[in-house]
Amino acid sequence: MPKRDGTGPRGQGAGRGQKRGMDMASDSCVRSGAGFSGYCICPNCGLKISHTPAQPCSKETCPECWSRMMRE
Repeated sequence: MPKRDGTGPRGQGAGRGQKRGMDMASDSCVRSGAGFSGYCICPNCGLKISHTPAQPCSKETCPECWSRMMRE
């Protein structure tokens, strides 16, 4: 693109090509939540409870020992 007007070689014009400095797989994994199903586990006592949708496991507290839960 000598004139920087998008008339360069095919596929290399303005707004084309891969994102620079970013792996395409990591771009789709930015919101890498495990989804709606699954379990939250207590790292202290090992209690396993069902994951609540739209509620991070790190915000849940264990009903047994009151420590923070983590995703399975």
